[in-house]
Amino acid sequence: MVQEKGTISINTENIFPIIKKFLYSDHEIFLRELVSNAVDATQKLKRLSSLGHYNNELGNLNIKITVDKEAKTITVSDSGIGMTAEEIKKYINQVAFSGATEFMEKFKEANDANEIIGRFGLGFYSAFMVADKVEIQALSYQENAVPARWICDGSTEFEITEGNRTERGTDIILYINEDSIEFLENHRIQSILDKYAKFLPVPVQFGTKSESVEDGNDEEGKPKYKTVEVDNIINNTTPIWTKSPSDLKDEDYLNFYNELYPFSEAPLFWIHLNVDYPFNLTGVLYFPKLKNDFEIQKNKIKLFSRQVFITDEVKDIVPEFLLLLHGVIDSPDIPLNVSRSFLQSDGNVKKINSYISRKVAEKLTELFKKDRKSYEEKWGDIGIFVKYGALSDEKFYEKAKEFLLLTNTSKSYFTLDEYSIKVKDFQTDKNGQQVWLYTADAERQHSYVAVAHKKNYDVLLMDSPIDTHFIQHLEMKLEKTSLKRVDADVIDKLIEKENTEKHPLTDEESNKLKQAFEKALNNANMKVEVESLPADALPVTVTMEEWMRRMKDMSRMGGGMNFYGNMPDTYKVAINANHPVMAKILAADEAQQYMMTKQLTDLALLATGLLKGADLTAFVERSVGAMQQ
Repeated sequence: MVQEKGTISINTENIFPIIKKFLYSDHEIFLRELVSNAVDATQKLKRLSSLGHYNNELGNLNIKITVDKEAKTITVSDSGIGMTAEEIKKYINQVAFSGATEFMEKFKEANDANEIIGRFGLGFYSAFMVADKVEIQALSYQENAVPARWICDGSTEFEITEGNRTERGTDIILYINEDSIEFLENHRIQSILDKYAKFLPVPVQFGTKSESVEDGNDEEGKPKYKTVEVDNIINNTTPIWTKSPSDLKDEDYLNFYNELYPFSEAPLFWIHLNVDYPFNLTGVLYFPKLKNDFEIQKNKIKLFSRQVFITDEVKDIVPEFLLLLHGVIDSPDIPLNVSRSFLQSDGNVKKINSYISRKVAEKLTELFKKDRKSYEEKWGDIGIFVKYGALSDEKFYEKAKEFLLLTNTSKSYFTLDEYSIKVKDFQTDKNGQQVWLYTADAERQHSYVAVAHKKNYDVLLMDSPIDTHFIQHLEMKLEKTSLKRVDADVIDKLIEKENTEKHPLTDEESNKLKQAFEKALNNANMKVEVESLPADALPVTVTMEEWMRRMKDMSRMGGGMNFYGNMPDTYKVAINANHPVMAKILAADEAQQYMMTKQLTDLALLATGLLKGADLTAFVERSVGAMQQ
């Protein structure tokens, strides 16, 4: 071969400084790019062989990564189709840019290294992020091919000569620069391969490992063993998402989950994705046990393209509520060097997003209809996920109405329609509005729940972190239905009926009672009202209005309602005019009246969890003193 020198056709002298400077933050991807190229070369050879265009032995097709710390080199070797000198000039030298100006203009739109590489075909040239010099040694699969050597020192100058490779394939040799010597450490290379190459379809070999093998028998006839060095294959070439679901058992799915997330609790169930039209997609999504922990780590779904890991930030591919799932998605329709702008604009990505949402809804419908009892047992883990989906995805909500469950304080489960039928006769107010009562903390709000149960009213449990938003969503979706927390008012005001209680007090007596309790409370944020309630209801009840509490809850969750979050808490104090103790208060002298009203208001505050600090201490001491008397 005649030695040849030339200039790389990129029409700008500044391309390599740009690569080194702007792609530096993602410089580990050089190995992903080079290994992916090696995989492509290997698969092309296998394809040619299967079509009868290559009739020689395929031999060992492992891709090998070698680190030489003394020479400061990293070599990526494959036994794929190789390249001739002409092919090197075509594929390596002619990086088609129309000019530096256009490059820089387009670069302004790029958000990250992946985007630049993807848009300008710089996969191979990412090697110059870590290398002062890159060498290619290649021998084509074609008959009578001559080995070729290409070398470039990071300028636009290159040199091609006859190479020294004697077997089909390609070596990419990187002469690592001083800023990148970290990549000469085996553990660093191993971590990159674990991240990007764990499920590549071609065996990837990095280093060797020791194995014990039989080596004949000893004098007593017992087998002897010797230690040998064998290839250390670091990847699983046939992960379960590449297989047919009919060929897999539950154990296979669970083992793979453990491979992805070691030491994690077993998932509840999973969905195997497999579609080839109008886009190609395979994958397995797992439902983890969420409980009520809404702060669970997202970004547990890994995105692959032809088994090459791309990213675990799949926000635009997977509906937001499904980011709580774990697993893998693989689609060749998503380019290896994917960018955020591509994900946000590509039509196939939008279709994938809708498909995954639909498949999840179908799986949940199937589980609910097939074994409702088992589904109900899982609801504590998946309820927050289903509610999140219903809130954020309209199409999902329409399907979720079939399998979205409500739970009451008796731990019974109902669909939306079932619950509406259950409470229709008892919990419809005088305006024909269904009122669904709920508690956010059944223990803390026990006294209010008990009052509701006395009236034969049902109380729902709404104690997940997103229930404040979910309740509002239900009110928008359900006709003539409102949801009220049991401590939002006295029970007769929560569900108002035609026939209301009357009290015997005169206006003067009502005012006197009101003033006595206001004095005991001595709090401008506690609004006292004398109410006509059943005689067996509590004498004093402290509540916060539903709308106020919701606004405050949303403000605490970052709902953007800081105005309400900064407002002081205001409460309504309902005085039960029909309770027998009120007559005693009205008949008492001023000192006794204060002691009685103070004790009753403190009891009401204690029941609500509002009695704290010095006020709580004083209440305890006063109660002990009253018992001694």
